[in-house]
Amino acid sequence: MMAHFPAPPLSADDLLVLLAVARTGRYTSAGQQLGLNHTTIARRITALEAQLGGRVVSRADGGWELTALGTKAIAAAEQVERALGDLDAHGGARIEGLIRLSATDGFSGFVAAPAMAELQRTHPDVRLEIVTGTRQASQQRAGADLEVVVGRPQVRKARAVHLADYALGLYASRDYLRRHPTPARVDDLAGAPLVYFIESMLHVDSLDDVRRVVPGMTDAVASTNVYVHVDATRGGAGFGLLPAFLADPHDDLVRVLPDAVDARLPYWLVARPDALRQPAVMAFLDALQQRLAEVRPLLLGQR
Repeated sequence: MMAHFPAPPLSADDLLVLLAVARTGRYTSAGQQLGLNHTTIARRITALEAQLGGRVVSRADGGWELTALGTKAIAAAEQVERALGDLDAHGGARIEGLIRLSATDGFSGFVAAPAMAELQRTHPDVRLEIVTGTRQASQQRAGADLEVVVGRPQVRKARAVHLADYALGLYASRDYLRRHPTPARVDDLAGAPLVYFIESMLHVDSLDDVRRVVPGMTDAVASTNVYVHVDATRGGAGFGLLPAFLADPHDDLVRVLPDAVDARLPYWLVARPDALRQPAVMAFLDALQQRLAEVRPLLLGQR
């Protein structure tokens, strides 16, 4: 008669490995976070799956996603993480970890980076990686904990929160206006050079709509990077459709037709539900809100 030996208890280390894979979406990124190599991460996941009797992660576009069994295991992994955090606290809240943010160029530079700098004053072990771009919210966000997009996102399996609005206006350099007539109405812009996003590469409805406010203009300098828009406009390339919070600090830029060209665009935050359970992410979100409260008038073009 064959003896049946009880299965060994689940490894807390394996559960923490699963937690890192779930948060980063990649074995390599989880390994970097935990100080382990890719092979060790894969071996730990395989061992956990053997203990649980099924797959805990499955391949998805750009990374790994939790299965139904993996989602159940994450609840236990988070309990382990909290227990270890309580032991390590020694009376103080020590927060550490890597946060991955996907956001627009302007938001990254004006809001996210200063917010992180302030957070690191009290929590120096929190780190931030930013991937910049102006796009719609991703349906597969395995590589990012948080996304900031322009316009209300349509997403599944994620939480979307309105952060703030910002003003977009039409600007030209003082030198350009000395060499060209200042438009008195929108019709005067027909054929004038425009500095804005590359139309064929822009898939954000809110930003597309702004272009329609100034029809008939000719693309002079187009870029996927809003800081290029600002520099090209300052250099005299034409009229730039610019965020007020980036344009107004430059004395060599003048806002033209402020009543006729005055768009209000919303920043929305998209977060994976599991990311919102990470202490580092929650601390960063608090820092973001504090930064937004400080700069809200500037975002809206109120000097």
